[in-house]
Amino acid sequence: MRSPRRRPLLVPVLLCALAVLVARPTEAADNVSGDGPGISAQVARLYQDAAVATRQYEAGRQEAEVQRAKAERHEALLDHRRREIAVMHEDLGRIARAQYRSGGGMPLTAQLILADSPEELMRTQHVFSRAGLAVDNAIDKSRRAAARLAADEAKAAAAWQALERRNVELAALKKDIEQKLEEARWRLQGQADASVAAGSCAGAVRLEQQQSNAAGAWVVPVETYELSASFGSGGERWANAHTGQDFAVPIGTPVRSVGTGRVVEVSCGGAFGIQLVIEHPGGYYSQYGHLASVAVDQGERVSPGQWIGQSGSTGNSTGPHLHFEVRVTPELGSSVDPVPWLAERGVQL
Repeated sequence: MRSPRRRPLLVPVLLCALAVLVARPTEAADNVSGDGPGISAQVARLYQDAAVATRQYEAGRQEAEVQRAKAERHEALLDHRRREIAVMHEDLGRIARAQYRSGGGMPLTAQLILADSPEELMRTQHVFSRAGLAVDNAIDKSRRAAARLAADEAKAAAAWQALERRNVELAALKKDIEQKLEEARWRLQGQADASVAAGSCAGAVRLEQQQSNAAGAWVVPVETYELSASFGSGGERWANAHTGQDFAVPIGTPVRSVGTGRVVEVSCGGAFGIQLVIEHPGGYYSQYGHLASVAVDQGERVSPGQWIGQSGSTGNSTGPHLHFEVRVTPELGSSVDPVPWLAERGVQL
């Protein structure tokens, strides 16, 4: 537990920290029941909400660490304020003792009797008056300083408690959204598996597009990922060498078109499960396999970074991932290594 002595000067910065923690992203989190095409949109919204909640939680945690560092730097100032109050108390005691020794506590009648002359009496009264005024000023200053310190400590304590409560709330919100997202992901995958088994795709599910972060003409097909099986690698899963680059991502991750183009194939079934093929200028094609849903129709024009579907684990897949290929024809068997192909276009994996 932190000592309240480390809090008073943190009130302004803690209020700024609380301002960082914005409204809770709960619109999609409160409604994820039901299957059908709506589950794709719900997963997409939950995916965004989970990212927002994570960023808010991390921002709050990092801001709290910043405030703790500032508290260390301000500790000397706090000690200085307390020392000033202690000096005031010492001054009060010294003035009181001086008054006592000089007769400051003597009644006015006794002072009149003991005075040798009227002039001495006037001088004595003037000294006592000034001493009394000094005592009153010192007492008032000490009380005001003590009151400010107590108020600052109370406000800082309340601000710390509010910040800690908000961080606990954000952590709980993040956990709740992630749990609902995981449940919705597997409902989406179940729906996709049923479509593949029936050999009939569910059709395009239009996703509310986020603002594109695409800075150029070409982008990575997923924003956050881990690279898994690479082009040309071998294994029991493939009859021949691996024909693309795999991106390990959770079910429901938004999949983006790597560049401008036209959707030339949307299919459901076979080794790649639900898949898309896009034709790009220059005679190249990109393929996106093992999807859980598609967000575009065949013949549709797409732009760099546009969401075209959601990742999954349909077809010949051992776990959730995106299989990405670059081809010189729309057909399987004409693929090139997508990593250097993207690198030539300014996209580093």
